[in-house]
Amino acid sequence: MKIAVVGVGYVGLVSGVCLAEVGHEVICVDLDAAKIEQLNQNNVPIYEPGLSAMVAANREAGNLHFTTNLAQALLGADAAFIAVGTPSREGDGHADLSYVYAAAQNIAEHASGPLVIINKSTVPVGTGDKVQEIAETSRPDMDFHIVSNPEFLREGAAIKDFMEPDRIVIGVESDQAKSIMAEIYAPFEQKGFPTLYVNRRTSELTKYAANSFLALKLAYINEVAELCEVVGADIKGVSTGIGLDPRIGEKFLNAGPGYGGSCFPKDTLALVRTAQDHDRPLRLIEMIVSINEYRKRAMSRKIAQMCEDEVNGKTIAILGLTFKPNTDDMREAPAISIIQGLQDMGANIRAYDPKGMDNAKHHLSNITYCDSALSCVENTDAVVIVTEWDEFRDLPFAEIKKKMRKPVLVDLRNLYDGPTLKAHGFDYQCVGRPLETVINGA
Repeated sequence: MKIAVVGVGYVGLVSGVCLAEVGHEVICVDLDAAKIEQLNQNNVPIYEPGLSAMVAANREAGNLHFTTNLAQALLGADAAFIAVGTPSREGDGHADLSYVYAAAQNIAEHASGPLVIINKSTVPVGTGDKVQEIAETSRPDMDFHIVSNPEFLREGAAIKDFMEPDRIVIGVESDQAKSIMAEIYAPFEQKGFPTLYVNRRTSELTKYAANSFLALKLAYINEVAELCEVVGADIKGVSTGIGLDPRIGEKFLNAGPGYGGSCFPKDTLALVRTAQDHDRPLRLIEMIVSINEYRKRAMSRKIAQMCEDEVNGKTIAILGLTFKPNTDDMREAPAISIIQGLQDMGANIRAYDPKGMDNAKHHLSNITYCDSALSCVENTDAVVIVTEWDEFRDLPFAEIKKKMRKPVLVDLRNLYDGPTLKAHGFDYQCVGRPLETVINGA
């Protein structure tokens, strides 16, 4: 099929490339001419493992194209995906749908024939109705079918998630739209990946409900970790013990400094606002938002405690800036709140991240950025692991200790254990384990 993808951000680019990979002819459109020029030279502007190679291969095969010309992309197209951003609106936390509506307007105006318009962006319940209204008002002579098809992509594993989905959710309101969607996803259905056809509003809500439930698990295990630290329990054991129950499951039960990224913070807040607007407040989700914001800032106080409650004038090394490994995404990363909290207390910050430092500079200031973990810890009073990059799982602690002024390690991802660090002469603290347990290895 011929498919246009409007919006070449993270979701649009990954989706477009993967649809080309299974044999569709895909034209990706974006207003950012510099980005399109980069992509036409096989230079991918985001970091996602495997994506650059797939872009190059599909461009060479003739399945994938990039342009700023929407009319050209829509010429003869069977479907058009909307994959633009829906950030939190300043002031009230609602999803900002202006980009979605603008895309819908532009697609309708430039459509060359009947078209299925597929909303891949994360949007509140009822957005598809508004998109339908915009399209039909703009071109009453044209036959449009509006579909909801939310993405469930994890940054760092997005290609696998698209090519081997645990589910494909499609919200349709007509047989014609369902037929087109079935053809688009035929390569996946033929491999047995489950496809769920529902109405459009159900599909829209499914995305928010899924992300909010995962955020709930993270907030919950972080709350339990706080209790573990004062009652003498080990959060790793608790997480394993409850995760073995198939009704709970083991994923998203790793205690840490709070969740971040482009999805969970804005999606939980948008769901809260939607529920409030319909006079059906979701108290659990409201609490999750509050817990997570407190959690991220509290980590700076945890670090200060390991520095004898005084970080003014001290130098802290931060290892890991992105909200998770295998991405360069800094949106809502816990490192931002942690660093700002430490700076508010007078600390000097040195930082290193394998992929995120360029983006970090748009969010943080007055930081010394370093080119390796070893250079980052030079003459520091404490080192903090914030993001669980693989290269931080086997650090040369004997060498690190020699470079530091004080051997203090705060491990916010529980990558290490107390006995190992004690053997290297470090004062060590992690998440969800009381200090004496960490040190004694109980």
